[in-house]
Amino acid sequence: MGTDGARALLERAGTLTLQTGNLLNWGCPRKKCPSTPAEEVRDCIQKTLTEWSSKIAQDLNQEILEVLECKVDSAIEKINPEERDELKVSAKLFIVGSNSSSIRDAVDLACSALGVAQLDSVIIAPPPVEDGTSLSLEYLQPYWQELENLVQNKKIVAIGTSDLDKTLLEQLYLWAQVKPSSNQVNLASCCVMPPDLTAFAKQFDIQLLTHNDPKELLGEASFQEVLQETIQNMKAHEWIPLWLLRYSVIVKSRGIIKSKGYIVQAKRNAS
Repeated sequence: MGTDGARALLERAGTLTLQTGNLLNWGCPRKKCPSTPAEEVRDCIQKTLTEWSSKIAQDLNQEILEVLECKVDSAIEKINPEERDELKVSAKLFIVGSNSSSIRDAVDLACSALGVAQLDSVIIAPPPVEDGTSLSLEYLQPYWQELENLVQNKKIVAIGTSDLDKTLLEQLYLWAQVKPSSNQVNLASCCVMPPDLTAFAKQFDIQLLTHNDPKELLGEASFQEVLQETIQNMKAHEWIPLWLLRYSVIVKSRGIIKSKGYIVQAKRNAS
């Protein structure tokens, strides 16, 4: 048992989907309190890879999968259907190295992991733009349209944005068919909510939330480094993270978090 079997599978797969399961159950953040969201992501990916690889036999005749699922079954916690109405399931989606079409994959995988038909809210972090380019409505539109389709197909109830200033939020609001219900503001960039953003959000009933996520929660180099360290995968540089979804399951009546986890999808660009 160990990393040899895991390495063999990784070197032949084309897509990797990693699920941490409920972090509150298996002590990912419990032993060492991460100082930043990025450290938490890295620690949890590393622990999931370690646990998963330790359970894989070194039998190289095992079935080779194009899409490899990396998860620890004991950590996966589905929602009891009888409790569903008492819970709010929310997610934040970070697009790393893919296009808008992967949004559906991310939402489907989150629903499947949690055993629910729909997510109550999904906030999208602005996908990275090229250096020297600023975020624009035109750039956001295909991502927002994917989210709107998921709302229309009843996979998501409400959709929101992150880090949009008043001008861009207004442009999106006026253009969108399904209006943003919320906008997250990073408190690292401003200690006080901008007055123009506050006024606009109040006028159009958009909830302003705060967050402390960095612009790059999971970078390509960081992901490859974790693969290299954990699996000793010599081809770690071929793996590109596509997206990262963080979900929370909250008990509505008490406002406490019942479950929290990450789902990551990566693709191998074999040269």
